[in-house]
Amino acid sequence: MSNFEKAGGNGLNPSPSPEGKEDYDIERRGSTTVQGRRMSRIGPPPRKSSAQAIGDGDAQAALIEMEADNAIKYRTCPWWKTAFLLFSEYICLAIMSFPYSYSVLGLVPGLILTVVQAAFVLYTSLIVWEFCLRHPEVLDVCDIGKMLFWNKEWAWWATAVMFILNNTFIQALHVLTITRYLNTMTNHSLCTVVFAVIGTLVSWVCSLPRTFSALSWGASASALFTFVSVILAAAFAAAEGKHGTAGYSPDPAHKGPNGNTIPGGEPLVLIIPLASTPFYAGMNAFLNIAYTFIGQITLPSFIAEMKNPYDFRKALWMVTICEIIVFSLVGGMVYGYTGTQYNTAPAFGSLGNPVYLKVAFSFMIPTLIFLGVLYASVSARFVFFRVFAGTKHMTSHTVVGWVSWAGILAILWILGFIIAEVIPFFSELLSLMSSLFDSFFGWIFWGTAYMRMRRADLGPGFYKKRGIRGWVGFLVNVFIILAGFFFLTVGTYASVQSIMDDFEAPGGLRGVFTCANNGFAT
Repeated sequence: MSNFEKAGGNGLNPSPSPEGKEDYDIERRGSTTVQGRRMSRIGPPPRKSSAQAIGDGDAQAALIEMEADNAIKYRTCPWWKTAFLLFSEYICLAIMSFPYSYSVLGLVPGLILTVVQAAFVLYTSLIVWEFCLRHPEVLDVCDIGKMLFWNKEWAWWATAVMFILNNTFIQALHVLTITRYLNTMTNHSLCTVVFAVIGTLVSWVCSLPRTFSALSWGASASALFTFVSVILAAAFAAAEGKHGTAGYSPDPAHKGPNGNTIPGGEPLVLIIPLASTPFYAGMNAFLNIAYTFIGQITLPSFIAEMKNPYDFRKALWMVTICEIIVFSLVGGMVYGYTGTQYNTAPAFGSLGNPVYLKVAFSFMIPTLIFLGVLYASVSARFVFFRVFAGTKHMTSHTVVGWVSWAGILAILWILGFIIAEVIPFFSELLSLMSSLFDSFFGWIFWGTAYMRMRRADLGPGFYKKRGIRGWVGFLVNVFIILAGFFFLTVGTYASVQSIMDDFEAPGGLRGVFTCANNGFAT
């Protein structure tokens, strides 16, 4: 038996709170040593043997020593590999929807909201990091959800349901996008459902590596090729000029193939939004920006496999700075050439030259596959670590372990495939799911985590004990919690209204398991 298993199961999972005890005082919860600094816990202590190891010295060193004899070592990822994982999560296809958001919000408000949203996600991600340092046994965001709400079982289950649904819908989105790419490249040479099956199988195979350290190389390729793709799209948009944009017509109002009136004329670039812009349209455009940045749901899983979680902030700062630069420049440049009338989401469809479209879109292949793979892997870890906690199948190369890992991933990808094919208004439903779930994973959880951690450090009235710094921190995190409820309520309204518009629009919904072409016109 390995040291890791001897340390109490998997050496990671916190034990349930004693019967009849809803919370712990600071002495009972204890603290964790990180880089020589003692940090108060808010969650219950880990299992006895694990708690003793953690309390004797540096927490992360103790946990790494526990798995020293294991064939599969999870806590091996250096900060630069974690940076690759973050880049693959954030530098993705969603960048090409920023021109659409700017076309609705106006260029100046769009750029301002991009920077503001990035700053809030950076701040809340640092809260996630601090929480994980205090509780090194945390495996994923579900453990955090339970701790935040006083170790209640319902909180763990509610977080788990949102966690799995959120990740599975992202997998489905990538299955759908793969079909769109294949239809575009082949001029719809096969039924779209067949392309979906191909995309699902390829994604499943790419999901099989068991550790994030192994996946990091795919992440680096994904981020690099995505960066090349979006830069090419911006360059091609500039090379085509405003009159080369797909669908360009000098006629300000001309008839489309279905007899409907299509706005034309010179590409219109808005500095501020039109006065006639519906509220829900502007809200959806803002949510599109917000959801591109919100990725805190995966951060605890990444931190749990880092060799030195204290270095996580290096990766976080690097990625955030690159996000702001790439999102703003690519979104602004592409919008500047395609205008409000001609841009599509994603913006590859705005390129009028078929060669430009196919070349730029093709560099997106790694991220079309890998980002879904990343979320599938995070979900599979959640299931696998709970089912096989404390067994040799989790830490060794056993037939049962590998077959189970592959089977869990297969189930997740089959669910993603079904969702992608069954739901006719997928993008709007994804916005709805994001409103319901990211309101917690992007905002409410982390404002609450800040309050809980500061109270554990300073006691009741903590915001009064650090002067202006304490009050500012308190008010900022109250705002973060309120922003989460704003996403939950107003964001949900905007998503539902968009779904209703799709139902009412003639020909607005695609069929279920349809062979219809969903690629870009070339």
